[in-house]
Amino acid sequence: MSNITRWNPVSEFEDLMNRYNRMFGLARANEREGKDLFSRSDWSPAVDIKETPEAFTIDAELPGMSKDDVKVTVHDGVLSIEGERKHEEESGDKKHHRVERFYGSFLRRFTLPDNVDENSVRANFKDGVLSLTLQKAEPKEPKAIEVDVQ
Repeated sequence: MSNITRWNPVSEFEDLMNRYNRMFGLARANEREGKDLFSRSDWSPAVDIKETPEAFTIDAELPGMSKDDVKVTVHDGVLSIEGERKHEEESGDKKHHRVERFYGSFLRRFTLPDNVDENSVRANFKDGVLSLTLQKAEPKEPKAIEVDVQ
């Protein structure tokens, strides 16, 4: 029985860049974060982002997953959706003829616009679709500062 391995061109590019940087003694900024992004993301769910006058909505397709497999966080203006889709256990009498679905870990990050209230994120998970609603915040008025000239 042969194992099917999915080719990940991003991983190969990351390895190439790391070798290049080591060869020339270059240190990349945020190397830990970049490595984390590429090594942890075996696949990436498709998302739709919609805007209404009151809110933004993000719908992520996560078929075959439950809400316990997904984690949503907001930190410093960045919304992260991460999780893992586990492959079913192999049995000795089963052989795969074709594997097109992605399995493993994923991580999607979105930079939020300034007019989003980070504390208003609501999540709903139904029929393999994670729906996030982010309410818009009132725009911050510029604050005038009086300057004394002497």
